[in-house]
Amino acid sequence: MKQSLLAEPRSAASVLRLQFHDCFVNLLDDTPTMAGEKLALANINSLRSFEVIDKIKAELEQSCPGVVSCADIVIMAARDAVSLTGGPRWEVKLGRLDGLTASRADSDAIMPSPRANATTLIDLFAKLKLSVKDLVALSGSHSIGRARCFSITHRLYDDQTVARQQDAAIEPQFREELMRLCPVNGYQNVTGGLDSTPVVFDNLYFKDLVVGKGVLNSDQTLYTSPETKAYVEEFSRDEEAFFQAFAEGMIKLGDLQSGQPGEVRRNCRVVNGSPAAAMNNYQN
Repeated sequence: MKQSLLAEPRSAASVLRLQFHDCFVNLLDDTPTMAGEKLALANINSLRSFEVIDKIKAELEQSCPGVVSCADIVIMAARDAVSLTGGPRWEVKLGRLDGLTASRADSDAIMPSPRANATTLIDLFAKLKLSVKDLVALSGSHSIGRARCFSITHRLYDDQTVARQQDAAIEPQFREELMRLCPVNGYQNVTGGLDSTPVVFDNLYFKDLVVGKGVLNSDQTLYTSPETKAYVEEFSRDEEAFFQAFAEGMIKLGDLQSGQPGEVRRNCRVVNGSPAAAMNNYQN
């Protein structure tokens, strides 16, 4: 992970996001018999670091084939990505198996949208038995990484052409910064940092929310919603409290698929055989 981070600083945020996607859904490539989830709308523009996981998997298969699942590699790499950028380090629970099926529809339905409000996010996390505190702490993953204008412009313009009426949740000067970054009819793949220190894992993400400088609607809504505001304020004041809550949330996130049918894939991008055969092998 350290080598990948030195080669591409953005890989830390990409690998961290990979755990969120992998724990919510199963990450597979397309095959002739199954449409994978990597090309789902929720995933296609977000997941850049499959090659990091592929490299780790290839090295492990050389030394201990068929032992370490891709799911376990993802949660260990995500933990290291956070630690290497200044965040907490925690013990990960190992033994997860790799999923046997994929669903683009499920991926698009369950992955949080950058346009979501706090109520939607709370409901989504509750379905996964994750608390409001978990939601706010895990949203702090946006302490590192960048966002595309595609995920920002709906806060600034109507139909990408006319400036919206001033959103009171956005600090006025910060709104101007976002409009310069993402002008009317501008290139939607331009990116901006998700907080003031996008390559350092810290609590500035929460400090930014308190002063109206959340980049995504799904971030700023955590401060404007009375159900989540107190946690944002706490984490903005106390970085250690944020780190502890984040680590606890990541452990819970890693537990979501524990005990589910699966296998140890030889190649992280595809199941070892047909899904039916893999399920039969699991049951036997």
